[in-house]
Parts: sequence; structure tokens; C-alpha cells
Amino acid sequence: MEVLKRLFEQHFHAPVERVEPLQGQLGGSGRKIIRLSSERLSAIGILYNVREENVAFLEFSRHFRRHGLPVPEIYAEDLNQGAYLEQDFGNTTLFEFLSDHRNGATIAPEAVAAYRDVVAVLPRFQVEAGRDLNYKVCYPRSSFDRQSIAWDLNYFKYYFLRLAGIPFNEQALETDFSRLTKFLLSASRDYFLYRDFQSRNIMLRDGRPFFLDYQGGRKGALQYDIASLLYDAKADLPPDLRQQLLDHYLDSLAGFLDPDRPAFMQYYYAYVYVRIMQALGAYGFRGFYERKEHFLQSVPYALKNIRWLLHNVELPIALPTLMEAFKSMVASDKLQGLTMEAGKAEKLRVRIFSFSFHRGLPQDDTGNGGGFVFDGRSLPNPGREERFKTLTGNDAPVAEYLDQQESVHQFLASATSLVDASVSTYQRRGFRHLMVSFGCTGGQHRSVYLAEQLAKHLRAKDGVEVVVHHREQEQLNP
Repeated sequence: MEVLKRLFEQHFHAPVERVEPLQGQLGGSGRKIIRLSSERLSAIGILYNVREENVAFLEFSRHFRRHGLPVPEIYAEDLNQGAYLEQDFGNTTLFEFLSDHRNGATIAPEAVAAYRDVVAVLPRFQVEAGRDLNYKVCYPRSSFDRQSIAWDLNYFKYYFLRLAGIPFNEQALETDFSRLTKFLLSASRDYFLYRDFQSRNIMLRDGRPFFLDYQGGRKGALQYDIASLLYDAKADLPPDLRQQLLDHYLDSLAGFLDPDRPAFMQYYYAYVYVRIMQALGAYGFRGFYERKEHFLQSVPYALKNIRWLLHNVELPIALPTLMEAFKSMVASDKLQGLTMEAGKAEKLRVRIFSFSFHRGLPQDDTGNGGGFVFDGRSLPNPGREERFKTLTGNDAPVAEYLDQQESVHQFLASATSLVDASVSTYQRRGFRHLMVSFGCTGGQHRSVYLAEQLAKHLRAKDGVEVVVHHREQEQLNP
């Protein structure tokens, strides 16, 4: 953290006044993402210890900016410390904008327009900026080649199919994988492949798209990135909109080269399938293997896309074992159970913690990176009175004592107002998790009381599931 503060102060000649961790290590990459700000300035700091990937991102960013592409300016870097500072584009991702502007399958014109802007920019990355890019800095591969495809297919096989209990004949599946790989590699692959071109890696600011997270880019086929965006699982774009956006992409591509549309479409759905398999491998590894259940919430959406493909697309090559595996996935009771769990998760789950500041903040294992943290140490402390020392905020004498303190009521009213506003917004936007933490000196009296009072308030709301954890008390009484 100190290295980022130093970079900020050296670049802006202003002290860091606020530090805000963002999604941190959500995606499993291990990168820490932090917003640093002074009174009028802000920047995004990255801490990551894979030098080759950092070098790729920094060089790509500077190259794309030379081509006038909307990517972050790099303010400062210290590669020996695995740190760099980049431009801050705010908080609104394309995915969040889409979530705010849809009602089920009905997507508002503003969101459609945002997607059209995004797909119109993609050919500039792939063709215009891809022509003179230094592919020698790509990491881990310089092209989406046989080895890259094998990694993705095996990721899917071992971390999704096996862990989901989907039966398959190993040798027959390998035969299909070999046939699919040969087919994919017969497409023209002399373009920049962004690799993770999806709605959470695109920011919207003042109505314009800005692009992030292309550090895994390499040389490859045009079809992969547009497939990544249009079949982004949780975005759940309707089929007719996917087709409209694909047509708009191809029209935009025609401004940079003369695309052979039939040839493009011959390979397109094979790349859709391989991208979905790559994503499912990631969901399986993070969800089934690492037990990070929030990754499994995307599986039903990916299965929905596979179901549509099975009914509407016929590939130009035969992949009988792979297609049977897909049919088994769609029919799987275990995976249908995930769909049912996702349905149950329509409720907003609010986890409320009490804790001691001496032992640090509670950790968020849902993947959202944390939430509200309220500091109750300014309130009257029952722990200073002998009669309360063996009690907690759950005991009536302590609760009665705190009930009599006007400052406690004011504090709780302010915290409740903030949380209520977020609950309403989260429910409207379809978010599933909110974390609220109350800290005090020992995590025994004030924080426990405040957590219980908020829980009581929220349990009266529709569509809210409340879970309370008194961290210090649970560790004393496991």
C-alpha cells in the first residue's frame, strides 16, 4: 500500500487522503485494486506480483493510447514492487449499467446504445491497434494457439465436467477436442485478441466506454472477443439483441478490412462454445474446487446459453461426445440444483458482523470485496463498568443501558438510513450480497448490540435474508 501512496504523491504532488479497496482478488487473479484520492484527484492503484503480466498491461495501455483508444493513462509504476497507478474511470461497469437498465429480458435503449458503442470500438483494438502491437510482451502466450486452446479445454474437462459429475468417455472427448482445436486454428488469426472482453471489464463514464483488463491479450481470431461479450453469462443478453450487436460489429469491422461474413460465421459459433467452456472451467475451479460459491451463480446462465446453442446452431464439424456432454449438463440434476439455488438467491443476503478493531476487519468471502464498516468506539462503553464486563450486547442489562443513550440512537439511525438506501438499490439492481460490520474496542458490547438492532430492523423487510456473525464471541465459543 505504501508504494501506491508514494507513486500517487510523486505524480500528483498531493497527499493521499482516502484509500478504498475495490474488488481486490475477486476474479481469482490475485491483483489488489485500490482507489487512492486526495481532495480533487483520484487514481486506481494495482498491486500484483506477476511482472510479465504487469509489463504486458503497461505496454499495451501505452500502445492503445497512441492509437487514440479509450484505455487508462498510466500515471506511474514501480515494477520491482509490482505496483502501478492508472487513470480512474469511476464505478459504473457496462454490466452494472445493463443491470440498471433492464426489466428481465427487456433492455432499455440506453443500454443497447452502450453495447453498440462498445462493439463498434472492438475492431479498433483487433485490427487498427493490432497491426503494430509488440506481441513479444504477451503473457503467458503470444497467440491463441494450440497450447492456449488445450489449457482452456482441459480446464473445462477437469474442473467443470469432472467436478459436476458429468459422465464422458475420456478418449472420445479428447478426439473431439483435437478436431475442435484443428478447426479453430484454421480461422484467420492475425489480429489482437483481447481475451477477456466482457461487460465487467468495460467502464462507462459520461456515456462513453473505457476499456480495462486486456493484459492477457495475444494474437488470435476476430470471433473470440465478440463471442466473449455477447455470451457473457450473467449479462444474459436476449438472442435477438445478440444478433443485432453481432451485425453491428461486422458493419463496424468493415471500416477496417473487408470481412468475408460467411467465412466469419463459419467459425463464430465454435469460438462461442470454446469461450463458454473456458468460463465454465473458471466457475468450476473457483466454485466446486475452491468452494467460492458465488462463482457458481453464473453457471445457470452459461447453461441457458448452451441450451440455446444446442437448439439453434449446427457446427460445421462433428463433435458427438462433446455435444452429449453439453446435453448431460443441461439435464443434470446437480446443475439444475444450482439453478434452483440461484432462484433461492433472488433474496438479498445481508451479513452483519460485530468485531473488535484490535483484530482487524471481517473478511468478505462472497466476492464483493466488503461493505459498510461502522466505528462504534465513540459511543458510551458498557465494558468500563464492572457489572457489564462478563456480559455482551446480546444480554438484556447491556441492551437496556445502551437503549438509554441518545448518542447510540443517533448513531444507529444514521447507520440504518445508509444501509436501507443500499438495500433498496441492491434489490432493484439484482445484487445478492451486502456486508455490514460494526466494530468497537473488544467486539463484545457496543458492536454486538448495534449488529443485533440492525438485524432486527432488516428482518422486517421483504426479500431480505439476514445472517449475523459476532466474530469475537464465536471465536470464544466455537
